[in-house]
Amino acid sequence: MRGVLLAALLALVLVPRARAVWLGRLDPRQLLGSWYILAVASGEKDFVVDKATKNIEGVMLTLTPENTLKVLSSRSRRERCHLHAVELTKQNSRWVFRNPSLGVLEYRVLATNFRDHAIVLTQLELQDEAFSTVELYSRTELASQKAMGLFTKWSKGLGFSSQQQATLQKDLTCAREAFQ
Repeated sequence: MRGVLLAALLALVLVPRARAVWLGRLDPRQLLGSWYILAVASGEKDFVVDKATKNIEGVMLTLTPENTLKVLSSRSRRERCHLHAVELTKQNSRWVFRNPSLGVLEYRVLATNFRDHAIVLTQLELQDEAFSTVELYSRTELASQKAMGLFTKWSKGLGFSSQQQATLQKDLTCAREAFQ
């Protein structure tokens, strides 16, 4: 696990400075709204075993009056939809949020064009397990080839093997619950 976190840190440091500056100048409110999570790379212990049964997830991002990022997600769990909400505090960078008390060590936007895709890195510590995920957020139910290419590039660059990557099944039942 420490290897994945180290790889994530190195990749973030090695990101071309022009790209990092470009993201830093934009308003985080452009990221708000509804997104589908279409692909995931994860270091979570049981991810490789469970990835074949994972469905597309829905995420609604909003800002609270206190200027925290509220993340409402809808995921399929044991044949039921599970809604989960978490509020994340903005760090010094406009693109980094966290809530360590809930296990979210870092929620970082790695790349986005705001119109149709975003690549998001999340570092979590849940129930004695620390791991990272890279997720492909899409405004639509299908990702462009460019977005899938960026997801693959970031996932591999952060040290995730092909077994740790999954394109989620096209079942939108639970995903849409986050948007209601």
